Amino acid sequence: MNDLSTPYVQVDGRALDADPLFLALMGGYGHMTAMQVRDGRVRGLDFHLTRLDTATKELFGEGLDGGLVRDRIRGALDEAGVRDASARLYVYAPEPGDRTVTAVILRPAVPEPGPQRVRSVPYARPSAHLKHVGVFGQVYHLRQVKAAGFDEALLVEPDGTVAEGAITNVGFIDGDTVVWPSAPALDGITLLVLQRELDRAGLPWRRQAVRLDEVARFDAAFVCNSVGVSPVPLIDDVRFPSDAEPVRMLQRLYEAAPWDVI
Repeated sequence: MNDLSTPYVQVDGRALDADPLFLALMGGYGHMTAMQVRDGRVRGLDFHLTRLDTATKELFGEGLDGGLVRDRIRGALDEAGVRDASARLYVYAPEPGDRTVTAVILRPAVPEPGPQRVRSVPYARPSAHLKHVGVFGQVYHLRQVKAAGFDEALLVEPDGTVAEGAITNVGFIDGDTVVWPSAPALDGITLLVLQRELDRAGLPWRRQAVRLDEVARFDAAFVCNSVGVSPVPLIDDVRFPSDAEPVRMLQRLYEAAPWDVI
């Protein structure tokens, strides 16, 4: 008889070794970053390294060396035999003090074609400043809005304040100024790269509270993530231009942003 000194696991009727990392993955307590790699380079590498280090300190009480992260990505790319990829780094601690860094290499992402139609949903991510692995709520709402014919879900706080997209950051254009919602949200790497490029170009941006019932006053809207910047022609029943010059300017800034060697 099994004394269950180690857990017994079956998946689809097949027994698996219950490695502590497997159990940590099932528990959903960890964090990650995702990047697009081209020719062994990535945009905003310093932002990725800072994200991983600060989140590891917050969740597990110790930092994460950037050199180790780069080694893990390079090693995974080399083993996969690719220079272009979607790369993800996951950080878990199956036991206190037993931190693991897992690299996942996938096919390069293809940018979503055209503008992104957005539907608002009442949902706020817990610990929204972290890119954590507990994404059930985001995926649930994203699938719901896609089934209704939309492309992205807009997460809205209980008081009606706009926060972020399910898998994007959302931004607005007010005259010549880019406006980022100030509600709790993840600072996506593309958002941070755009802010840096706007600063370098001497172009204005600001953070402010944005209410869902006030979005119609903006001149344009957009979403952004690691595959780029997309115009938003529709939020619920509020329409925006799909070819606004300020959004095209953001696309150009992002495309011209430098790539860092991993």
